[in-house]
Amino acid sequence: MNVLSLFNGMNTGRQALENVGIKVNKYYSSEIKKHAIEITQHHFPDTIQVGDVTKWKDWDIEWKTINLILSGSPCQDLSAAGKRKGINGSRSSLFFVFVEILEHIKNLNPKVLFLQENVGSATKLDVGIMSRALQIYPVRINSKLLTAQKRDRYYWSNIKTTKTMFDIVTDIPQPKDKCINLKDIILNCTKQKNIYLTDIQLKRGINKHKSQTYHTGIKMGSVNFPTDLNGKAKTLTLLSVTGSRETNHVEDINGIRVLNKIEMCRLQGFPDNYCDILTHNKAVNLLGDSWTLPVIEHIFSFIER
Repeated sequence: MNVLSLFNGMNTGRQALENVGIKVNKYYSSEIKKHAIEITQHHFPDTIQVGDVTKWKDWDIEWKTINLILSGSPCQDLSAAGKRKGINGSRSSLFFVFVEILEHIKNLNPKVLFLQENVGSATKLDVGIMSRALQIYPVRINSKLLTAQKRDRYYWSNIKTTKTMFDIVTDIPQPKDKCINLKDIILNCTKQKNIYLTDIQLKRGINKHKSQTYHTGIKMGSVNFPTDLNGKAKTLTLLSVTGSRETNHVEDINGIRVLNKIEMCRLQGFPDNYCDILTHNKAVNLLGDSWTLPVIEHIFSFIER
């Protein structure tokens, strides 16, 4: 198939298609981050880079040949971790550019498939606006079913749908829980109950479940955090920012440290060496904004061959 990936990031969509055995003929990527383009071309040098999504009318693409369009439009204005400017915020409003491109392709190829992703903490108002624009309602899948990361996301797709009395709904079933915990992916971690979160995460109330007290490396704080019967942390949420106050930490045999590239790759379901060509900070930036690979594989497994 021919694929157009908007906000392509680290090319998770292409890797997922490869992993589920779907052959890609042409893969067009719209991305502006240099290190995102770097890792994309490293793993898939045949990727066709088309540039800024807002300049899509200038792209040299055979639009009618596109079989699948992917979009992970920015979530910064929608997320509970942001300032909640909403879908009309300066970054998240790029969603409507995706809608324009989708409608353009639909006019030429009504059978085109699409996948749009955004953050699970978006308000019902914003989810409703996006759903009505796409004429389909999303499925909500949490990455913790397939990795050791709590990452709640909405996925809008016509890959598999069902029709209710009033609406069309994305009908991708929930993946089977693989029961992967942090202790399964953290290297040299002998004190799994001491999983560290940042001050920013504490203040924003990420990981709402059972209240436990954890040390952030800066101060003590009570956070809502999923635990097992032994009080050991089971999941965390990977952020896309760096710095001592804004990076997830763990405690291992050497003391408190930031997550390394291998652990971050595992949290997103990538092979250990996937980000070897990137610096730590660049890997944090891309992985923290990326789709969770096994979740996308799950969704793509329902594409009819």
